[in-house]
Amino acid sequence: MPGCRYVPGFLDRSAQHDLVAALRGIVAEAPFFTPRMPRTGKPFSVAMTNCGPLGWVSDREGGYRYQASHPETDRPWPPMPDMLLEAWRLLSAYPHPPEACLVNHYRPAAKMGLHRDEDEEDFAAPVLSLSLGDTAVFRVGGTTRKGPTRSVKLESGDAVVLGGDSRLAYHGVDRILAGSSTLFGDWLPGGGRINLTLRRVTRP
Repeated sequence: MPGCRYVPGFLDRSAQHDLVAALRGIVAEAPFFTPRMPRTGKPFSVAMTNCGPLGWVSDREGGYRYQASHPETDRPWPPMPDMLLEAWRLLSAYPHPPEACLVNHYRPAAKMGLHRDEDEEDFAAPVLSLSLGDTAVFRVGGTTRKGPTRSVKLESGDAVVLGGDSRLAYHGVDRILAGSSTLFGDWLPGGGRINLTLRRVTRP
């Protein structure tokens, strides 16, 4: 779709290591938690945390939402690293900074069903995704759930931008190719993939 950009190798290996080092500090301050589906309380297959002024959370009682504090520690989210703000500046074509960076940890068996990012006020801003670690089979379609889709393998360092006509496109992760990366070393037991999703939440 117009506005959907795939940028392979946006982060080189050195930049990936720098980002992992920053993420280790973020996770130490704001530990991964397991979100739950609204109403049913079913746990997600991915673990999450956030950085930036706002963070995306989900639970049975409150549903999908953004809030300024970690749902378990009640502490403010850590600030967004400068290299993420620079990635937004280079790729977003949007004049205002992101307010939330959702950090998803996909364990080898994790996946994410087709969905679209629609909890934000400002759809003029794109969604920027950065991949680290194991390769993921990423699927993207149109603005209707049953429309045709295309798949691409997102490797460590790749970026995807959903903006313009594709801002509300359905997308998801079919599977993780376990063991395809050694980026995390001994940091995350079992390895997996980390996806960072930068979003603008409020209207400027």
